[in-house]
Amino acid sequence: MVKVCVSGAINWDINLFIDRFPEIGEEIPVNKITRVPGGKAANVAVASARILGPNEVALIGCLGRDDIARQQIEILRGEGVIVSGIKLDDESESGQAYIVIDRNGRNVINTFFGANLKLTPSDLYAPHIFGLIRSSSIFVLIDPPLETIESASKMARSLNKTVMWDAGVRSTLGLERLKEVLSNINYLVVNEVEVKNLTGEHKPEKAWESLSEINGDLRLIVKLGSRGCMLIDQSRIIMVPGVDLKEMGLSVVNTVGCGDAFLGVFAAYKVLGLSDLEALEMANLAGALKATKAETRGSPSRENLEKYIAYKKAGIFIRGE
Repeated sequence: MVKVCVSGAINWDINLFIDRFPEIGEEIPVNKITRVPGGKAANVAVASARILGPNEVALIGCLGRDDIARQQIEILRGEGVIVSGIKLDDESESGQAYIVIDRNGRNVINTFFGANLKLTPSDLYAPHIFGLIRSSSIFVLIDPPLETIESASKMARSLNKTVMWDAGVRSTLGLERLKEVLSNINYLVVNEVEVKNLTGEHKPEKAWESLSEINGDLRLIVKLGSRGCMLIDQSRIIMVPGVDLKEMGLSVVNTVGCGDAFLGVFAAYKVLGLSDLEALEMANLAGALKATKAETRGSPSRENLEKYIAYKKAGIFIRGE
């Protein structure tokens, strides 16, 4: 039975590893090229499946009818992700992302969304897709077209699902334009830049005050990169410090996909019954471990994640429980 549904982008990532980012007009050498599966929704689905096991996570998205789609579906099936919710579009190429990564693991991403933009609100009501959503307990929304996000959040809320949304690039649209989505979600997951883009506030606590005027029950999760993460809601502020990779004998290789690993693992451990604090601690550790892998989908298996559990940082309540 499906426990987590994820909807959004499925991309093929072309990663260019360089020493440093070039100045405008400057040419620099590329040290290595990798071509790997990616896309935020697909990454999140795989991260959840590596914790929950086969046939517990479904992915809803769109690919072109091309060789990239064939490879993507084969890889996702190999990860144990249910792929019956993936639409194939005859008129579009599958999504692709061109990612430049420097020696410190920092990145710049240029995305061709392609077929990802063809997932429509009406597709959600196709029996095979609606059935996946209805049978799940958590629905994770990421970056399908905005009208699809609006319809999906409303549908999932009406079905009493726990709805999580990684606003990502949509955060630039602002609170007023995103009011409908925000009113229908349980968890909003963003990074510090996206908090500012969405609310105009630098401080997450102030941002939550603005968000609470739309949805007082909203739980705001802010990803703080190497500094960890925090959760804010009506009664609590939870802070989980960053994981020290040096303590583990590890180092940063590539930060692309860390946030996806974080979200996928958070959703998985919520399904497994952990509290918000406990799930945040595990997600925080998973995001750090992903940074030590070159591949975009470098999220850890449950076995590997729990092997490093001694290095998990304990969260603290700044306010609340």
